[in-house]
Amino acid sequence: MLCVSLSLVPALSFARGVCTDGHSRVSAYAGVTDRGSAPADSSGAAWADTIASVEVYGRRPLATRQTLKGADLQALSSTSVADALKYFAGVQIKDYGGLGGLKTVNVRSLGAQHVGIYIDGIRVTNAQNGTVDLGKFSLTTMESVELYNANKLDNCQSASEYASGATVYLRTRKPERDSVSLQMRCASFATYMAKANLQMSKRGWKGFVDAEALTTKGDYPFRYQSEYEDTTGRRQNSDIDYVRIEGALFKGGFASHLYFYESERGCPGGIVRRLSDKYVNVGREWDRDFFCQTSYMWQTGRHRFKLNAKYTNEYLRYCTDYPENQNTARVDNHYRQEDLYGAACYGWMPLPWLSLNASYDLRYSKLQADLKYFETVHRLDQKCVVALQTNWRGIQTAASVLYQHYRDHTAVAAGAAEPIERITPAFTLGYSIGGVTARAWYKQIFRVPTLNDLYYTQVGNRNLKPEYTRQWDIGIEHHYAHRGWSTDLQADVYINRIENRIVCLPLKGTYSWTMMNYGYTFCRGMNATANARYRTGEWMFSLLTSLTWQRDLNRTDPDNTVVYDKPICYSPTLSSGITAIAGWRRVAFTTSWLHVSERMWSYADPEDILEPYDNIDMKLSCIMPLGKKADMGVTLEVNDVLDVQYEHIPRYPMPGRNYRLTLTLAL
Repeated sequence: MLCVSLSLVPALSFARGVCTDGHSRVSAYAGVTDRGSAPADSSGAAWADTIASVEVYGRRPLATRQTLKGADLQALSSTSVADALKYFAGVQIKDYGGLGGLKTVNVRSLGAQHVGIYIDGIRVTNAQNGTVDLGKFSLTTMESVELYNANKLDNCQSASEYASGATVYLRTRKPERDSVSLQMRCASFATYMAKANLQMSKRGWKGFVDAEALTTKGDYPFRYQSEYEDTTGRRQNSDIDYVRIEGALFKGGFASHLYFYESERGCPGGIVRRLSDKYVNVGREWDRDFFCQTSYMWQTGRHRFKLNAKYTNEYLRYCTDYPENQNTARVDNHYRQEDLYGAACYGWMPLPWLSLNASYDLRYSKLQADLKYFETVHRLDQKCVVALQTNWRGIQTAASVLYQHYRDHTAVAAGAAEPIERITPAFTLGYSIGGVTARAWYKQIFRVPTLNDLYYTQVGNRNLKPEYTRQWDIGIEHHYAHRGWSTDLQADVYINRIENRIVCLPLKGTYSWTMMNYGYTFCRGMNATANARYRTGEWMFSLLTSLTWQRDLNRTDPDNTVVYDKPICYSPTLSSGITAIAGWRRVAFTTSWLHVSERMWSYADPEDILEPYDNIDMKLSCIMPLGKKADMGVTLEVNDVLDVQYEHIPRYPMPGRNYRLTLTLAL
């Protein structure tokens, strides 16, 4: 069941309703079927989505938002959240090569640490390095993926949701019927996956359990060309084995989520020819991530309350102590991280056009490691926000003031960094008339140094200052729907400025680096999206497009002509994407094209650039009924159809053309 969340009431309304149509349908886009005894619609198109429930908490036209949900989300040739986000304007995905490589997201060149990732409204955290590996999260349990520049504007949300330069919201799907589905996948490079999904809905309780296991050798072929070399090889040490189990339970305003992930993977290094004439880098990584979270929201008259709680436990082992690594520092490090989080949120609507929001968040983090001279670090993070929203005759405003306080503790008092506390504001102004909304917003925020930045042995710098980010945005959007047609147009121009940017510099020799605050960067750009959908009879068509143009420049030192006013490394000037989806009865076909322009990766030589690339993916899905209560889905995907040998990071080649065949049995 694809549950779609709609906003259909005036802004600031607390209205909430449930659609009376509880029918379950087959979606050829999804490749996974949850079907009850209800018949198809009048046109006979069994692939049509059905709205089973609607939760409405007010429109949010002021926020700069991009959304993938329902059939569009499942139709993409993607399996992880990182794959889906690359279709959004202004997003850069860093993939460190290999099927098991780390995948992080960067929005408008702010950096991965400035992007908050939320599952059902509660943040996924990593106090150790501040980044979240999006490759660990599957799309099969997701109802929608949303990207907000600045922050979401709701009338009852946590202070943490105001504390990022950009936010990604992952909403899990709430099932409407009992169902069981089994899925098998085989893919290129000896990749095999098995998955089971159980969904339940009884007496107002809704929940699911989703389990997945995957193994792959990841030994894809590559060709590496440069001015001095042209050779072919096969990727080594790119294997991964993982198990993921997660479940969720919902009822009314109660929501909970349980997640477990365990993996062993190779960490493929850069393509550098060794004396043995082989491209080898033997580094291994073991991960074990667990979290459980819960939230409860209730409403009394014009007052709304929400409580959040979460516990996270993460284990990481990284080892390069192998004989094959002749020129690599040999390490075998273990890291353990625990995180406790709680939040109390309050929303009040004293007048039909006025809404107030207040929240207090408390987070405790603990990091242990067996590095030499490393001391266990405890961090206490407190956030408090007061926010206001108004909507009067189409004129909408929003303002917030966020207070943040960070304090670290170590066994030796002198070993901890100084406490950090700051107050940062945000302002938004918008006007809506008909289907058009114009908006402008400003947000000031900062990123506190991570525990690695401050305390990592021989690298950390306890005197680091936080990164300050200022964002300005002016945008317009238009929505139109008529006789089977619907269109969504959106465009924004923006400026970002980051001061005291945290970088790692070799100040004490090649093998001894230090974290430093280094100047500031200035970014100006434009994002635009245009989406259209058309339905006639048994046919349905979708066209999703995105365009990003930006110049992210180094403005640190005017006397340094080598780097001043030059683009920041890995920041493309132009990127765009087009996704076309066609559905007929039980069959759907999707093709997508992504383009990324050239990017600098080193200031040492202006000729050191990553070449532009185009990536084309295709996906064909078909669902076949097996009796009255069972369906079989078949999906064939071809990724990188043109077999382009592109890179996100120099000397970390991505897989070329590859195939995936998926079979799904749903009861």
